[in-house]
Amino acid sequence: MKRVAAIDCGTNSIRLLVAEATAPDSACGAGATGELKDLDRRMQIVRLGQGVDRTGRLAPEALERTFAACREYAAVIKGLGAEQVRFVATSASRDAENRDDFVRGVVDILGVEPEVITGDQEAEFSFNGATKELTGIEAAGAERLPGKGGGGRRVGLERPFLVVDIGGGSTEFVLGDASVRAARSVDVGCVRMTERHLVHEGEISDPPSPGQIAAIKADVAAALDRAEETVPLREAATLVGLAGSVTTVAAIALGLNQYDSEAIHHSRIPLAKVREITDRLVSSTHAERAAIPVMHPGRVDVIAAGALVLLSIMERVGAGEVVVSEHDILDGIAWSLAG
Repeated sequence: MKRVAAIDCGTNSIRLLVAEATAPDSACGAGATGELKDLDRRMQIVRLGQGVDRTGRLAPEALERTFAACREYAAVIKGLGAEQVRFVATSASRDAENRDDFVRGVVDILGVEPEVITGDQEAEFSFNGATKELTGIEAAGAERLPGKGGGGRRVGLERPFLVVDIGGGSTEFVLGDASVRAARSVDVGCVRMTERHLVHEGEISDPPSPGQIAAIKADVAAALDRAEETVPLREAATLVGLAGSVTTVAAIALGLNQYDSEAIHHSRIPLAKVREITDRLVSSTHAERAAIPVMHPGRVDVIAAGALVLLSIMERVGAGEVVVSEHDILDGIAWSLAG
């Protein structure tokens, strides 16, 4: 057993997982997957990617918000005695001209250098984090289980899986069975689409105009065309959705009064429900979105764009539902430390 710490620093949020990792028992055969036992899992909205699409640089205030979160995480990691730490940075820091400032700050605080990974690496981590558990459940022959909030849970899911990680600056697509077959990252995410299409004279349109909504859909459609050059999206038997835009839509669909990871994890949200929620979000004001009980304050301005990305993907893939996973790139990073 090994105690590990994984940090995922994206365009919108920075997240920490400290876990006890147990390697697979060779006596259990090829289906064994090992186990991650959460000791601490937390998230902060820091909006590291603020303005990157427009300026090409990380804003000083965005860097300071991120460094403040890193200082908090360093204390948690030390307190729990993690033996190994891996810090992975994604879209915003890939794109920024001044990413060396970011790297130096993280090293000073945490003592590890952030790995500014490629989109394909990001996709592979996401796939491993999301599907190791699904694969393990299948191997165990578990049956269909009811979930909270009427969402239901399904295990023994059909393969291949298409794992879609909708981030702030980019979206990763990865298709695979027990392992990755094809992966692609494209530059559409909830923050990037909001800043590119919903900001007018420094203010976010509230609610968006039909023209702005159409512009987001056109951008996402073009990105899906690029993704399909590499990943055969329509071959997916099961669509697995990751990250905050997806989990927030799921929480709304389940009618939760407060965020409940257990209820959300492996819930199945039908296409019709995703369409209904997306229509509601894009026609709502800031105050109306903020009043939704499960809405994180840091997602109020970007959730409409995130829901549009999810809906567009489901329509392109022909998915009747999305299986929502709370386990994603963060778990994939931890698995990489577990060996």
